[in-house]
Amino acid sequence: MTSTDRQSFDVVVVGCGIAGLAAAVSALEAGRSVAILERSTIEERGGQTRWTEAQMRMKSETEVADDFEEHFALNAGHYLDPRLINEAAGDYENWPSIVKTLNLTDPELITTITQRAGPTLQWLKGFGVRFDFQPSYFITTCTTRISPVGGGLALIEALAAAAEKTGAHFFYNTSARALVQAADGRVVGLEAVGPNNRAVRFDARAVVLACGGFEGNAEMLVRYLGPRARYMRPVARGGYYNKGEGIRMALGIGAAPAGDYSQVHAEPLDPRSGAPEPIVLVFNYGVLVNQRGERFIDEAPSTVDATYESITRRILDEPDGIAYAILAADIDAVPNWRRAVRSDQPPISAPTLAELAQRIGVPVDRLEQTIAQYNAACVDGAFDPLRTDGLATRPGYWPRKSNWARPLARGPFLAYPMICGNCFTFGGIKVDTRSRVVNADGEPITGLYAAGEMTGLYYGTYTGATSVLRGAVFGRIAGQDAAAM
Repeated sequence: MTSTDRQSFDVVVVGCGIAGLAAAVSALEAGRSVAILERSTIEERGGQTRWTEAQMRMKSETEVADDFEEHFALNAGHYLDPRLINEAAGDYENWPSIVKTLNLTDPELITTITQRAGPTLQWLKGFGVRFDFQPSYFITTCTTRISPVGGGLALIEALAAAAEKTGAHFFYNTSARALVQAADGRVVGLEAVGPNNRAVRFDARAVVLACGGFEGNAEMLVRYLGPRARYMRPVARGGYYNKGEGIRMALGIGAAPAGDYSQVHAEPLDPRSGAPEPIVLVFNYGVLVNQRGERFIDEAPSTVDATYESITRRILDEPDGIAYAILAADIDAVPNWRRAVRSDQPPISAPTLAELAQRIGVPVDRLEQTIAQYNAACVDGAFDPLRTDGLATRPGYWPRKSNWARPLARGPFLAYPMICGNCFTFGGIKVDTRSRVVNADGEPITGLYAAGEMTGLYYGTYTGATSVLRGAVFGRIAGQDAAAM
């Protein structure tokens, strides 16, 4: 390897999303030299953050939402040993190693986000980012959310500009491949591949991995999620760059796994659309049918923001991993309903159910029968599209619809195809409150940090509007701690 193939920095950051840029800028603020490795081109830098609205589960610029910790607690893991959970109630320093590496949502991490969220937003405001309670694609909601004006792209542009101004070295079209360790186990750099498959060695006092999950890696998806992962696709373009190397590199040197490797944050996408996050969130006002023309789930057990993930996962289990949201002409009684559809493709429309069935390729007789049975199960009652109205189908009808159950009786009828989109994977690696990567014995791996989607935090149901927030919080922590080494 020639001298031109070797680079030396105080801190090397892998990934250019919110977590990576927060880490880089924090280390730069401490006077450290920083390299940022980014697989994409400069035009598409920003990872997943670039393409998201970056909603944050907060009730103000200084406090998280009232249900923040409660939601995480309710989705902390699966059939956890109560004795180990009790041990996690004490001081972290006294936790045994098996508790420090337990596959659960670490309460220490949640407390850290709760405490550091407000100061992190204030820090971001110092770079010109503005936050506000803005209209979103949710017509009904169960919690409070704030977001940067301009979405995730505003975060990327602000922090990237700050990094450039402060002297960061960006390496685009460059992917990390392997961590480099000293004889005593310290991480002292990494090996990467740049343009034209050129090998590059980066020496560093600390490495921060912030390169996302594995939603862009078909091999890892099938390995961890099974053969039905073939029907998934990333929600936005940034997800295709996430190949999982950061997770594999860390696991390869003994990092403890964390997060639910068998699950993803699922969003309902229109497969016809190539737009960023082409979600369809109006199915709760109609019905969902599979390719057999049959209903298979309660479309409206609660507000759509609280239930779309579990419903979308069920779509993945249906034939060919696809379903159709069927709506009638009275959808126009829902104020601004098109706001909840981000697809750039129009709904499939037909004057009759028979013609609609033909256009979406489901059996005509079966769809007509399904809708007739559903209509017969609807009862009289007050319809309120802006809250859970309790307007449910009559007892004995299955699958029940718990809210907004109105007959689909008048055309034109509309249909949106829907698949299970992979916003990000849950499986990742374990970190402590200083964002240090923890090994399988519960000890931090000196010189190695991680932040963002590649750190395991979620089990069961995603705590909505927390991914960008935790990326910002722990990215900043990682950069500060790495700079202090």
